[in-house]
Amino acid sequence: MVREEKIILGITGISHLLVHSTMLVLPSILILLQQEYQIGLAKLGLIVTASLFMFGLGSIPAGLLERKLGGRNLLLIYQSGIILSILFIVLTKELLGLVFGLILLGLFSSIYHPAGLTLISRRVKNISSGMAFHGIMGSTGLGLGPIFAGIFASLYSWRVAYLFLAILFFTILIGTLTLIPARKTALIEDKADTKVTNKPALITYYSVAILIGLSFAGFTTFMPTHFAFETRNILPSLSDTMRGGIFTSVVLLSGIIGQIFGGYLGNKFSRTRVLFWIIVINIPFLFLIGFSTGIPLILIGIIFGVAHFTWQPIGNSLIAQITHSHHRGLGYGIGFFLGFGVGALAAGIGGLIGEYLRVAYIFPVMAVILIPAIFLTRKLITRVKI
Repeated sequence: MVREEKIILGITGISHLLVHSTMLVLPSILILLQQEYQIGLAKLGLIVTASLFMFGLGSIPAGLLERKLGGRNLLLIYQSGIILSILFIVLTKELLGLVFGLILLGLFSSIYHPAGLTLISRRVKNISSGMAFHGIMGSTGLGLGPIFAGIFASLYSWRVAYLFLAILFFTILIGTLTLIPARKTALIEDKADTKVTNKPALITYYSVAILIGLSFAGFTTFMPTHFAFETRNILPSLSDTMRGGIFTSVVLLSGIIGQIFGGYLGNKFSRTRVLFWIIVINIPFLFLIGFSTGIPLILIGIIFGVAHFTWQPIGNSLIAQITHSHHRGLGYGIGFFLGFGVGALAAGIGGLIGEYLRVAYIFPVMAVILIPAIFLTRKLITRVKI
């Protein structure tokens, strides 16, 4: 691997880590926001939905802009915008101001995936391995986000958790500015040069992405609260926020193993067939999470983390495989809008379930949502020949 490829993977990897850490702070502090603003889970679920929806929606214009501005410039806009959004969140005291800041945070965060993934697909030769490393960093970020939030919120304030991440964003902003070379031509040589878009396969994959996105938004939003409630007999001296954050982080960090599996399997086997089995395995574990408590809940959650996150390098490599090189950024943008934007609806649905029934019931509902994806991936297998 040449030096430029290593720099690309390093900068995009850290950026991926930070975007998911930042977006996972909000689910980790729901209990604290309930207390501070005296609002229920239903309203908090809508706030999460608004932020996540923008996280998805902005991916489409970001994907369109990638060909004009390039991945490097989009990364700089993303990093600068996150810093400004966090400063707004930290300084505001009113709920309406917080909601506006979180919407801005989602919007600027949405720039990352089309920029980072397209940059990797264009400038890194071994795309499945590159996507696996990128996914590992994302899973690390998902795991560290609840830990950051839990520790800083318990020792200082949830605002300090966001401020800490803003400092990290400023550091990586300097790295992007100084280490990634600017694009000298309108379009550099593409390492994964695809000449035609497989439209039937892409539409089918996008349908699967919506269902996976709904499931993802549902379980990541309410997992910290679920673990806080259902593990009170473990480490009882810790606050609910810290305990829920720690156990959620353990589950999400196990996704690193899944990312490694995904990169390996994506190089060795049919990606569509691997995706089919990943979805089949996810469904029973989501049911089990909802019906478990204590140590069994933690162990089941760890296995689920491995199983779930195997799909990410598979899915990202599939988009590169079935979209025309000239439309790659848009392809990723639409994919992340459907996954994160449309998927954000699950946070609002989950909030209603949690407030009027129980938080534990959210996870079986997410399992049911995934069932149609089994039939869609079977169809996808017939539409992608390799």
